[in-house]
Amino acid sequence: MTRVNRSPHLLSGSLDMLAQQLAPDTVLAKIQRAWPDAVGAAIAQHAKPVAERAGVLTISCESSVWAQELDLMSQGILERVNESLGSGRITRLRCVAGAPLGQV
Repeated sequence: MTRVNRSPHLLSGSLDMLAQQLAPDTVLAKIQRAWPDAVGAAIAQHAKPVAERAGVLTISCESSVWAQELDLMSQGILERVNESLGSGRITRLRCVAGAPLGQV
C-alpha cells in the first residue's frame, strides 16, 4: 500500500509552480521574469520590457529621462539580460517613454 503524505503545504509554492507552467515560453516572457534581477529593483520600478522582435528589446520607461538613462546604460543591461537568458539573443535595446507602467 502506498502512503500519501497529507501534511499541509504552503499555497504559495503551488501557485509559483502553476505560474511557471502557464507562463509562455517566449524570449520576452523569459526576459520579463528575469528583468528585476538583471537590472535591479530601482530600474525595474521605472522601466519594463514590453516587446522583443528580431533581437531588439523594447523597454517602456515612465519618462524620457529614464529612457535616456537606460539608453546610456544599454551595453551593461544587454550583457545582464543575455546572461539571464543563457544566450546572446538580444542585440539592441530600444528605450521609449511610454504609458504609465501600471498600464503596460
